[in-house]
Amino acid sequence: MTDFVRLQAVTKHYESAGPPALDHVDLTVAEGEAVAVMGPSGSGKSTLLNLVAGLDRPSSGEVVVNGTVLNRLSETALARHRRTGIGIVFQFFHLLDELTARENVVLPAQLAGMSRRAALARADDLLGSLGLASRAGAYPAKLSGGERQRVAVARALVNRPRLLLADEPTGAVDAAAGRQVMELLRDLNRGGQTVLLVTHDAELARGCATRIVDVRDGHLRERVTA
Repeated sequence: MTDFVRLQAVTKHYESAGPPALDHVDLTVAEGEAVAVMGPSGSGKSTLLNLVAGLDRPSSGEVVVNGTVLNRLSETALARHRRTGIGIVFQFFHLLDELTARENVVLPAQLAGMSRRAALARADDLLGSLGLASRAGAYPAKLSGGERQRVAVARALVNRPRLLLADEPTGAVDAAAGRQVMELLRDLNRGGQTVLLVTHDAELARGCATRIVDVRDGHLRERVTA
């Protein structure tokens, strides 16, 4: 397998006088891998995910995704990278309350230039595959936490990203919904989807990751082979 994500000697400072959030971190994620990054709050794991997403820039070092050095890109190019190259699943869903489940999934596809007809067809396929066909017309307020997270996964996948990022994807759902999310991520990876997730949930990491690494005080170390 070839490396799809590579962080090389990456350091990230938020305060010039304080310790770095990440300190000379090296990490590779091969295409088709599912890698879980674990660590306590404030350890630097979300910073790492934000760097790979192009939501933040390293203070030094290189962040490479699919052969592109992200810290050399303009803000416009980074936005394009997020829109077409990656999908992001957030802890708190970030669905638009005034849009239905289907409309939430369709929106990023249309922003990426997909025709409305194709976007609707893609959204319906994803919602159907995630067991949400009957909930496509429901607004987020009428969905359970597990349903909202599955809609968020569908939205993240609508543009067929080669990399799926997940930031504490079970943190805002109950245990049963958390198991559903874990099984979904595992199935996606088995189908070839490259996944990078950050979590404090050891069960989630063991259940869906092929490799687990720990972040502690801005430093990364291999933890266990799942």
